[in-house]
Amino acid sequence: MRLALMIEGQEDVTWDDWRALARACEENGVEALFRSDHYLSVDGRGERGSLDAWATIAALAAITHTLRLGTLVSPATFRHPSQLAKVVATADHISGGRVELGLGTGWLEAEHAAYGFPFPPLAERMSILEEQLRLVTGQWADGPFSFEGRHYAARQLDALPKPLQRPRPNLILGGQGGRRSLALAARYADGYNTFYKTAAECAAIRRDLDAACREQGRDPIPLSLMTGWLGGADGAELLERAGRLAEWRGHAGDGEALLRSLPAAWLAGTLDEVAAGLRELSEASVERVMLQQLLHRDLGAIEQIGSRLAPALA
Repeated sequence: MRLALMIEGQEDVTWDDWRALARACEENGVEALFRSDHYLSVDGRGERGSLDAWATIAALAAITHTLRLGTLVSPATFRHPSQLAKVVATADHISGGRVELGLGTGWLEAEHAAYGFPFPPLAERMSILEEQLRLVTGQWADGPFSFEGRHYAARQLDALPKPLQRPRPNLILGGQGGRRSLALAARYADGYNTFYKTAAECAAIRRDLDAACREQGRDPIPLSLMTGWLGGADGAELLERAGRLAEWRGHAGDGEALLRSLPAAWLAGTLDEVAAGLRELSEASVERVMLQQLLHRDLGAIEQIGSRLAPALA
């Protein structure tokens, strides 16, 4: 199993924070840094700001050497697919071939209203997502490409330069394991990412994803999971971090109460307990876990991912 760091960039992560996070990942052997692609706090904290996801990734690409970078996930509602394909290809060149694109329907209606992005019903957003998948993959392929859809069109487009990664950057479709999103992943994507699922739920999604791939005549594609994590070398460190997370959430630093409130899908406990949870996910055929770290200035936790969790799974 591979481990990556996942940061909720819309919760006031500054450029100095991003540089420190990327440096900590590279220094501690964490292979990939993913970030959300939101413009407003998903916790309704209006005082928290967000730097643009792809501008951040392009900038990090220029100052890192080995770290893979990507979004979980870019909403299909935010950008025209031709512009999205171009900005990802640009970041791929800047990085020397180290970017990945996560793509989904978008869900936070408040940020769409605030920024003026259309937010149609889910069925239409799924239709938009499918056309975006077709346009992005077509634009990255060799030669000219034409497409006429209900939402987008491209005419004899040969978008140069192509991405450095061939045949293309890793394209991850994000979803909750529903039939339509699995079918889209099986048809167009290189991997499927779900979020906040238990090992048993991931095993069921793995079976359904395999079935969708068979229907498309494809070999199985990788399944990844994004889920919250909170760990400590021992119970005392775990409780201290839980108290800080409670304060971050506005709950007066009650770490014990926060630990009791965490969903079953979270990886929370001592590092040994987190490693055991990761092994259960591996047995459920999850190939990569994006560890969502809400305490984004806690660089010691990143060191523990590289020095304790990754070796425990090797």
